[in-house]
Amino acid sequence: MDEWRSAWTTALDDLEADVTRIEELLRTDQFHRDTPTIDPWTPPEGLGPFPLDLRPRADRILARQLAAAEGVARAMAVNRKQAALTNRIELFDSGAARPSYLDQAI
Repeated sequence: MDEWRSAWTTALDDLEADVTRIEELLRTDQFHRDTPTIDPWTPPEGLGPFPLDLRPRADRILARQLAAAEGVARAMAVNRKQAALTNRIELFDSGAARPSYLDQAI
């Protein structure tokens, strides 16, 4: 029985480490510079039923994961807006029609 609980504790440790990494990326400008590579978490084989005494910890991890996912979505939206603005600046595109000139002196 102790081995079963230990396996679940290790699985929760892995989940918590993943969400901690994303939270740290969101707190720093690294998230804006680098696209983090995240391996999707899969539960280890043969864990068996979830120990009820670990439920509060699992609920806290889930809440952090949901908040981190919201933070990532917000960061992606800001990134898209910044990219669109940068494109307009680089292209000098104000949205208005641009005048064109044709030099026929040659």
